[in-house]
Amino acid sequence: MKRFFKPIEKDGSSAPKKPCLSPEDGVEEGKNQKEPTKFVTWNANSFLLRVKNDWSELSKFVSDFDPDVIAIQEVRMPAAGGKGKPKNYGELSDDTKALREEKQILMRALSTPPFGNYRVWWSLAESKYAGTALLVKKCFKPHKVYFNLDKLASKHEPDGRVILAEFETFRLLNTYSPNNGWKEEENAFQRRRKWDKRIVEFLSQTSDKPLIWCGDLNVSHEEIDVSHPDFFATAKLNGYVPPNNEDCGQPGFTPSERARFGTIMKEGRLVDAYRYLHKEPDMESGFSWSGNPIGKYRGKRMRIDYFLVSEQLKDRIVSCKMHGRGIELEGFYGSDHCPVSLELSKPSSYTEENQVSN
Repeated sequence: MKRFFKPIEKDGSSAPKKPCLSPEDGVEEGKNQKEPTKFVTWNANSFLLRVKNDWSELSKFVSDFDPDVIAIQEVRMPAAGGKGKPKNYGELSDDTKALREEKQILMRALSTPPFGNYRVWWSLAESKYAGTALLVKKCFKPHKVYFNLDKLASKHEPDGRVILAEFETFRLLNTYSPNNGWKEEENAFQRRRKWDKRIVEFLSQTSDKPLIWCGDLNVSHEEIDVSHPDFFATAKLNGYVPPNNEDCGQPGFTPSERARFGTIMKEGRLVDAYRYLHKEPDMESGFSWSGNPIGKYRGKRMRIDYFLVSEQLKDRIVSCKMHGRGIELEGFYGSDHCPVSLELSKPSSYTEENQVSN
């Protein structure tokens, strides 16, 4: 039986804290004393629903793992700004009574342990769709936070799909990559091709510093990354078959997407942290997304949530783990995605400084 989040009683400590709301133009900070080494990425499939239904279990997971950074995708909360008003894509909407109540529920939850230890940045869509959030422990201060692939101060990507944090020795990119869809349409194949092209451009322009790229990347690179390769390779929507064979199959597992993903990794000199450590199939815990337990997708699973790191960071990978198990969505905390974690060893300051400066 699901447990609903119980709002904190109103007192002096329960009010939403201003530091949890991100300024539109990012945040400037001084030098860090140290840098994050433990990370979690998770597609929440509606952060508000997770707060209402699964917060106790999720809070325990975060307390136990104690990540320095939490990257969230599919926040599904609208950006501030009502009809006829400018949108503030870095702030939750409170333009109606219902939205004010939902914002209050969410921000109260984020003020409770262990989440009160984190500062939160948002990048949101105009409606309850997509959106990302980045939670960073307050003791780790990014030099700058952007919300687009162009590193422009005030711009947010459409649908709030990007948060980019600059730390002293690396960048952290949190993305909710667009789904490929099933057809040759503007919001399907064409949108994904444009996204992949922009990612390549971003990587070529930011090679001066190591990168940790995490999030729901909406692609399974190899056959080992899906539970039923034949099922996904031949999947159709209402019998429709795309004219190009390279675009056939389950979104996220078409030959064209997988080939482009391989190109992105090669040109960006990126290492798949999970696959770097786990070479063999794992039918129990080797996937981050699971199909509906009822229907033809029962037991069908994909690994589409990643940590990709620059090659110069690969020797620091201590662990990378999927925290969900089996086909009953154990460890998914109400979502259809499970959290994925990455832990790096602490850097050798001499080595890291030379890698960044060279």
